[in-house]
Amino acid sequence: MRDRLLADPRFHAFAARFWLTRWVARREARALFDVCAGFVYAQTLFACVKLDVFEVLAKGRVGVAGVAARVGLSEAAARTLLEAAASLRLVARTGDGYRLGALGAALRGNPGVSAMVRHHRLFYADMADPVALLRGESDPALAKFWPYHGAGGDFAGYSALMAATQPMISAEILSAFDVSRAKCVLDVCGGDGAFLCAVGARAKAARLILFDLPAVVERAGARFAAAGLADRARVVGGDVAVDALPAGADLVTLVRVLHDNDDARALRILQAARAALVEGGRVLVAEPLARTEGAARVGAYFGFYLTAMRSGRPRTAAELRELMEAAGFARVRAVRTNQPMLTSVLLGEV
Repeated sequence: MRDRLLADPRFHAFAARFWLTRWVARREARALFDVCAGFVYAQTLFACVKLDVFEVLAKGRVGVAGVAARVGLSEAAARTLLEAAASLRLVARTGDGYRLGALGAALRGNPGVSAMVRHHRLFYADMADPVALLRGESDPALAKFWPYHGAGGDFAGYSALMAATQPMISAEILSAFDVSRAKCVLDVCGGDGAFLCAVGARAKAARLILFDLPAVVERAGARFAAAGLADRARVVGGDVAVDALPAGADLVTLVRVLHDNDDARALRILQAARAALVEGGRVLVAEPLARTEGAARVGAYFGFYLTAMRSGRPRTAAELRELMEAAGFARVRAVRTNQPMLTSVLLGEV
């Protein structure tokens, strides 16, 4: 009945006029328009980031001519971009000029978001024909970017992206789970060590082990040295799908790792993590989850992103718990995070 009503133009006309339903009709019309026009919103954000519009407005109001001159656009084009950004609360109109909007100011304060927006140029190309992507008929750029699963990969680009986006993820994880009592932490597929450096700052006496592909972890030594962790951090290169993990950790961390892998490979990674842990040790799994309350669209985003990567899938908390239990972990539980849209955390014990 609901579907028939919503498809009936006469019902739409009635709902838009009747005072009890008018606000619902307008809200739903706006929501439908946003779904239809969302690709323009995303590209507006990309243009603002690419042209450094938020830096131009960082010190206060700037007129259209001033923005145009600094970003290399005509005044007409700059006004088009600024008006679009103002509608999205990225910038705000003020007098005859523009300043940062609430979302633009927040984005400027989080370089990791800007890094992801710049990275999305690959994803936009892959999503140009989503049907071809879903059917496996396209050659997605993201599949060539990630340095896993024998796909080659852009090691420098991957490391830079992870380093830029890791601080906001690390802050969420470490505010939810206390690592200070860990004696030895093994971070699996930890890139250039950004997360492990954050762990080391809190776990003052812990030994730190980073495991990832050799071409990825070769950048970690300099990061550990700069953080004053060279004396207690160790780097191990290998492929988690075929190589045993270094043994002896009482905490293994898997941050944004499992959702990049299919179930069989994710299970192997979890089994390897369990084998590396001492008795009584724990595994910490942190990643965005499908069907997260208040962040359901995260699953839609990662569903297509991982399709373009040609690897992995977003999982619900229940699906991830089943995998962890199948790998031999007991007392698997969720740990509440402040921003589940960014990451959720599950703990398992040996």
